[in-house]
Amino acid sequence: MIEQYVADLHEVDETQVALVGGKGAHLGGLSRIDGIRVPAGFCVTTDAFRRIMAEAPSIGDRLDRLSRLSPDDREAIRTLSAEIRRTIEGITIPDDLAAAITRALARLGEQAAWAVRSSATAEDLPTASFAGQQDTYLNVVGPAAILRHISRCWASLFTERAVTYRRRNGIDHRTVHMAVVVQQMVFPQAAGILFTADPVTGNRKTATVDAGFGLGEALVSGLVNPDVFTVRDGEVVAKAIAAKQRAVHALPAGGTRDVAIDAQRQEQPALTDAQVVRLVQLGRRIEAHFGRPQDIEWCLADEDFQIVQSRPITTLFPVPETGDQENHVYVSVGHQQMMTDPMKPLGLSVWQLTAMVPMHEAGGRLFVDVTRRLAAPASRAGLLDLMGRGDPLLRDALETVLDRDDFVPSLPDTGPGGPPAGGAPAPVETDPALVTELIERSRASIAALERDIGTKTGPALFDFLLEAFEEHKRVLGDPLNLQVIMAGMEATWWLNDKLQEWLGEKNAADTLTLSAPGNVTSEMGLALLDVADVIRPHPEVVAFLQGVEHIEDSAFLDELAKIAGGTEACDAIEAYLDRYGMRCVGEIDITRPRWRERPTTLVPVLLDNVRLFEPGAAERRFEQGRQKAQKKEQDVLARLRALPDGDGKADEAKRMIDRVRTFIGYREYPKYGIISRYFVYKQALLAEAERLVQTEVLPDKEDIFHLTFQELHDVVRTHRLDGRLIQQRKDAFRSYHALTPPRVLTSDGEAVTGAYRRDDVPAGALTGLPVSSGTIEGRARVILDIAEADLEAGDILVTTFTDPSWSPLFVGIAGLVTEVGGLMTHGAVIAREYGLPAVVGVEQATRLIRDGQRIRVHGTEGYVEILP
Repeated sequence: MIEQYVADLHEVDETQVALVGGKGAHLGGLSRIDGIRVPAGFCVTTDAFRRIMAEAPSIGDRLDRLSRLSPDDREAIRTLSAEIRRTIEGITIPDDLAAAITRALARLGEQAAWAVRSSATAEDLPTASFAGQQDTYLNVVGPAAILRHISRCWASLFTERAVTYRRRNGIDHRTVHMAVVVQQMVFPQAAGILFTADPVTGNRKTATVDAGFGLGEALVSGLVNPDVFTVRDGEVVAKAIAAKQRAVHALPAGGTRDVAIDAQRQEQPALTDAQVVRLVQLGRRIEAHFGRPQDIEWCLADEDFQIVQSRPITTLFPVPETGDQENHVYVSVGHQQMMTDPMKPLGLSVWQLTAMVPMHEAGGRLFVDVTRRLAAPASRAGLLDLMGRGDPLLRDALETVLDRDDFVPSLPDTGPGGPPAGGAPAPVETDPALVTELIERSRASIAALERDIGTKTGPALFDFLLEAFEEHKRVLGDPLNLQVIMAGMEATWWLNDKLQEWLGEKNAADTLTLSAPGNVTSEMGLALLDVADVIRPHPEVVAFLQGVEHIEDSAFLDELAKIAGGTEACDAIEAYLDRYGMRCVGEIDITRPRWRERPTTLVPVLLDNVRLFEPGAAERRFEQGRQKAQKKEQDVLARLRALPDGDGKADEAKRMIDRVRTFIGYREYPKYGIISRYFVYKQALLAEAERLVQTEVLPDKEDIFHLTFQELHDVVRTHRLDGRLIQQRKDAFRSYHALTPPRVLTSDGEAVTGAYRRDDVPAGALTGLPVSSGTIEGRARVILDIAEADLEAGDILVTTFTDPSWSPLFVGIAGLVTEVGGLMTHGAVIAREYGLPAVVGVEQATRLIRDGQRIRVHGTEGYVEILP
């Protein structure tokens, strides 16, 4: 292959990242857009970089050592990367390569000054910008200086910050190469940055312009505050003019320095409104070319804008694709399901196919379009009331959007939106037999699924699964199912509202629901205490579990059975997995590994239970909760009878207490049924994937997780797969982890988080939603992965979200704080079952509370204090 050391900018485009790096490829693409001016220049290609690297064989050994270092070992990274940089800068550029560069300089004329800019192959990508990771040198004068600065750019691939950034993003150092862009220097009156979407709110229809005098380095380096202009619909809608005391200017002999700006000019705007609007029009043209919002560096010289860089804004949350130009308001499914992590394509599509309402994908998450329900007065009131009871932040976010002029259309209640959605189901009698009947219906349906799916393979399996998904929705949509769930929730709300009104007591239902019967999720946590009781008398089993990280999950139970007491421990764990093995963290994503597939996930919690509890703790704990609820009931009823019309109030309250205790435990069962079915689907699909691996259609069975259900169906039918698609999906999935999904998202791309409108929280406290009464003080344990749990008695769990799989951890903690959640989400329900003070919906709790700090959780009032 013939090596190409130099390429003119106008000869390359964004498809040639491998040759000229991200910056060079984008600049080449920019230079091809009609009406966009880019300073003339050329790229020293990655072929040249590889040639230089080959001149120093010792670099390979250092790269091997670098790749083995932890990204947190800053001292070792600093030392090793400095050695690599010194080696690269010490390599003499071969004569033929130097000649190619100087010829390119001559072709562009006798330009005196140049900008020499790094352009790595992993830079300015849609998923990782690498902004500021490598070096740029401005106003470089003369060929010798240019060659010297090109060497420095090559070396800057191995700055400490660039190396750490790659390690944290899972990028192999050997796969990244460095090109260098050499461009004619522009000496601007003003320069700055244009964002074609609002980088804070995400709104795609709002552009922001940061501007300052002189070179843009003054803004990038933080030397001055910029003027900030906000543009919408072709006009400046807001601006803040800063006092710009300094600017960076070029020096005649090369290099730059910062200079003071005349006092009378400091508060003059760097751009006129007309110039700002013209710049944004250019930005929209660039955005259309690249197909996504851009972060653009610009210069103004001789009344003409020149573009010196454009990269994607990687922090924006994507917008669901609709194919229309209408306004849409989306509500996050993950915030309702207590799982805001990204899901893989198979997980997304199976959830969509089994959901009761249409769902839209963006950023690896799912959203429900509520625009029509917000448009009509009655359905709007019902939606806001339901959302507000569960999550005040969600309600506030929706009301924030509704306050925008005409964003949501107005429809009559009987208009095209149809009748008001979510009308209250007909009430049912307080009869425990209804719960028994629903559970039996669910079990019978799952048993039939397990029986019938066993013989299905190939395309016939997918036809069967599509029918199974309809049965799945039929079971969930059973009118009795919704009636029983709502009966328990409405009785809870009634008790809290009325007992506060009559007795002045907040959240009384929290105590009245302790140890409610039939809650499959709280039973799951207590059942693991029973497993710990079996293990505790066997020291060899405990020792085996303490060293379990060295054992594969597939061999775990077999190895356990070989040691003294192991058979009894195996039987207990197997029985637990038979009942709960389909569960796991993030269980709404069918691709997540289940406890049955990775039983060692439960070991840290089991060991905590062995250490922290006495035998018989599960039964004692449940009975203590039941007695506490019974005592609370007697107390409430006695106090009510002492009031005017007390007997009537007491009788009403007694009916509602009976109703809550009859129905509230069932609230957790439908999710258990869904996840039980999911495990059956998953096992059948993985068996199909095994067959694809055996016939060499697929390299790895878990690659199916990166296909949608329909795509997998097509692969099974045709026995053909585009391997590049799998890699693209893996890369995208990795990038989605860096995105934070908003509670509410608009079709303009605006992420609306909502706020607590409260003035009853002490200064400095973290506000949240009170979901389980009581006040507790203790050590905060910030835990993001259940497998890393290491708890002591009295600890308070602080985490992003808790779905049902976290319940086994709840038996060993004293309180709960989460970033995501609502009054009726699973973590809140189980916290109340166990009597744990809990506050959920605490924004950025895992960042604001440090692991090991002492905190006080006010579960009745809904806030958290960080203690000195």
